[in-house]
Amino acid sequence: MAPTEQPALGIEPTARTSPKVRWRFDGRALIPALSRLVTLGAVVVLVGLLPWLSGRDPALSILRARAGDQNPTEEALASIRAQLGLDMGPFEKLQSWLVGLMHGDAGTSWISGGPVLPGMLSAAQVSLVLMASALTVALVTTVLICLPAMKRGLEGRPSPTSGAVGAAITALPEFLLASLLLVVFAAWLQWLPPYGWGEIRHVILPAFALGLPAGGLLGRLFSDALTAAFSEAWVATWHMAGFTRRHIGRAALMRTLPSLMPQVGLVIVGLTGGAIAVEQVFSIPGLGRATLGAASAQDLPALQMGILILLGLAVVLGGAANLGRTLLMGRALQAGSMPVALEVDHAGRRRWVVPALAATLLVIVVVAGLGRDPMLSSYLRLQPPSLALPLGADGTGRDILARISHGAVSTIGMALVTLLITFVIGVLVGLMPRVAAGPIEVTNATPPVIAGLIVAGIMGPSASGAVLAVTAVTWAPLAAHTSALVTEVMGQAHVRITPMLGVGRCRLVSRYLLPAVITPVFRHAMLRLPGTALALAALGFLGLGPRPPEPEWGLLLSESMPYLERAPWAVLVPSLALVLMSVLAVSLSLIGRRH
Repeated sequence: MAPTEQPALGIEPTARTSPKVRWRFDGRALIPALSRLVTLGAVVVLVGLLPWLSGRDPALSILRARAGDQNPTEEALASIRAQLGLDMGPFEKLQSWLVGLMHGDAGTSWISGGPVLPGMLSAAQVSLVLMASALTVALVTTVLICLPAMKRGLEGRPSPTSGAVGAAITALPEFLLASLLLVVFAAWLQWLPPYGWGEIRHVILPAFALGLPAGGLLGRLFSDALTAAFSEAWVATWHMAGFTRRHIGRAALMRTLPSLMPQVGLVIVGLTGGAIAVEQVFSIPGLGRATLGAASAQDLPALQMGILILLGLAVVLGGAANLGRTLLMGRALQAGSMPVALEVDHAGRRRWVVPALAATLLVIVVVAGLGRDPMLSSYLRLQPPSLALPLGADGTGRDILARISHGAVSTIGMALVTLLITFVIGVLVGLMPRVAAGPIEVTNATPPVIAGLIVAGIMGPSASGAVLAVTAVTWAPLAAHTSALVTEVMGQAHVRITPMLGVGRCRLVSRYLLPAVITPVFRHAMLRLPGTALALAALGFLGLGPRPPEPEWGLLLSESMPYLERAPWAVLVPSLALVLMSVLAVSLSLIGRRH
């Protein structure tokens, strides 16, 4: 093994004069693996204890699911407890399930009475096919968004863009995009089937609904990273040395991949967990839909198996992304020769055009409805827009403009609170890359919907519960980004020698690490603001957030979705507000940015 090559996990060579290489155990290399195991175990225990944490009787829920009209007598409940082992107690039951799982038995469904494992494995195969198709769409979208940044960089004029296209694509909620594609291409044009699974044509619409938002996010991240890479000093040196554009472009791409590989892995994992809404809209028998159904029915064995498969995918895909990042960084990281980005300030008045336009349109919509009553049903059902009713009426005759305006305070306010909390958590956790490996991968594998179901099962549906649920799962991408940046900074020569110069840990963090991560991670957080708002809106859409008749954007979409074909304005207007908020957040985060 060459001196600069990465040793095997937990083992590294000792420096000896003998030609034979000696090895010593390095416990630090096992910290990420231990972190993954501990986090995975903690989540499994939490899910296993959910029926008892909720304070509800699992036997009563099962009885209602099996026979809703049966009288819940004590004899009937006792029979269910004895049949399913619920009288064993929570920890004893959990232990029995884990022992059975080691022997290939995931238990029996509390609802159907059949074995859990075959159905969940079959559903996982469906989700993997959908995820692979969506990933193809995401990669094509990413390439199209990055082409302008690559072209400008190769021409020697790297400059940031407003990010409007990528932000707008990222802001589209999967459930809305899926519904729009369903109505346009299946109902109106009748080009593709609206429901079903088993043929290639059944995959097209779900793949686009799931892959476009992911491609928009990756496109913006890679576009920013490419612009920063082309601003580094080595690019000018390579130009003067006569390297071709093809070689420089490939080198710039390889320069950007290491720090973004964790994000790519998280997006891939998120495709599986985030497919719940898409699978529901298109009636796809996938893992997300099956897990959500199990959680709603309190079918604990099926819920445990579904989340366990999701977490297993997270560990495998996250580990593969980290391995790819290590291979790409290679000798540069170990030798302490990571290049330092050249900071260039791009000024110009045009940078204010996009945020000013987005802010103006959003403010007009919000201010125009502040003086109107969002609760009063004084119009005809689904009344079309007019001068007196600019955005029309919803299904109960309420003013859509008023509900959007007043709902902006709720939706954007909750998103900002959640964003600030996740930003702080993400930076703090990301400063500990080894310890954070497990929580990041496992947390990202838990969709906000599942977290919302867990929180709602304990606290009940509420606005505060929605914020808690989204916060619990959305800090992971920011922590992963922070960890990647910390690893790169620690691999730079002038940082690696700081301990020999007497620089302590606190000064190292405050002087070198935090300044290197705060700005890019905050931009990343701002890019995720619409996604956070969409996650909150999705919980409201599924009835896990604020309760009716609150004028919240998710509830508004949920109430108007059945009328999408008859009254599209009832759905498109709140969606447009989310897109405007996304463009505003991303463009403002790029004002005055430096590369």
